[in-house]
Amino acid sequence: MDAQDQKTMLESQLVNTLIAENKSARRWKNFRFIVWVLFVLFFAYLLVRPDSDTAGPVPHAPYVSLVRLDGVIMPDSLFSAQTVIPQLNRAFKDKHSKGVVLLINSPGGSPVQASIIHDKIIQLKNKYHKTVIVVGEDTLASGAYLVATAADKIFVNKDTVTGSIGVIMSGFGFADAIKKLGITRRVFTAGDSKDRLDPFEALNPQDIAKAQQVLAAVHQDFIDDVTTGRAGKLTGDPKTLFSGDFWTGTQATQLGLVDGTANIWTAMQDTFGTTHYRDYSPMPPIWEAVMHNVSSELNFKLENHRKVEEII
Repeated sequence: MDAQDQKTMLESQLVNTLIAENKSARRWKNFRFIVWVLFVLFFAYLLVRPDSDTAGPVPHAPYVSLVRLDGVIMPDSLFSAQTVIPQLNRAFKDKHSKGVVLLINSPGGSPVQASIIHDKIIQLKNKYHKTVIVVGEDTLASGAYLVATAADKIFVNKDTVTGSIGVIMSGFGFADAIKKLGITRRVFTAGDSKDRLDPFEALNPQDIAKAQQVLAAVHQDFIDDVTTGRAGKLTGDPKTLFSGDFWTGTQATQLGLVDGTANIWTAMQDTFGTTHYRDYSPMPPIWEAVMHNVSSELNFKLENHRKVEEII
């Protein structure tokens, strides 16, 4: 082997050694990154996990338990029975809090979820004998107002959209559209009414009567909860109050739907003699965003590392 061949061999060995070292360094760097990310995720989980007893720091003065309820009421959301009830349990169990404040900003949503939360608040009130007040922000309507009627007092801003005590069902009909497109729909059922309200079939009188019957029953349950929760306070005509209409906070006060207009600090001070609180709110959306961004970054790093490995 001449000198040129030896030189080429040494260069090849050197390049292979450098490549191996680079691979090892990247693996170690990636391993440390993964460990660090897992540590951060675990710490965040401990901080906000649904079954933990963590809450806001305990104030060094008399305080209340605060629960913020935001967004549309629906399953698997921050304003769902599954998410809210554990926080309500902890808020009421706090032996040192003077009461519970629900800060609500919601247009409503699922009547079932709202009813479950409403009933749970009443149960916890009876169990722990704590005063509960609701403070509405931009919107306190429909199912959100139903939840609010479980409180001892309701306060809103003078411009809060309040009320909407009604029930709605909506959809689309495509029967004419599929005819124009020459499409034939084939549906097989066991049960004469299983395909009721099929959007690809024309409405018939029986469908309309059934839908109105169900809506009326749900609406009556809504009315019963409101009249019970606001017993002796409603001053408006029931036909107006329960028409599904909505009002400003000032108008709602005149109708007896709420107890007055006040911001959260005034309502807390007047009711409990304090403006200090311990926060028992469900995990805010910012945490979800942080967790999503960290997860995305981890996937990006791992994908790039895999591509580099393949190139080398």
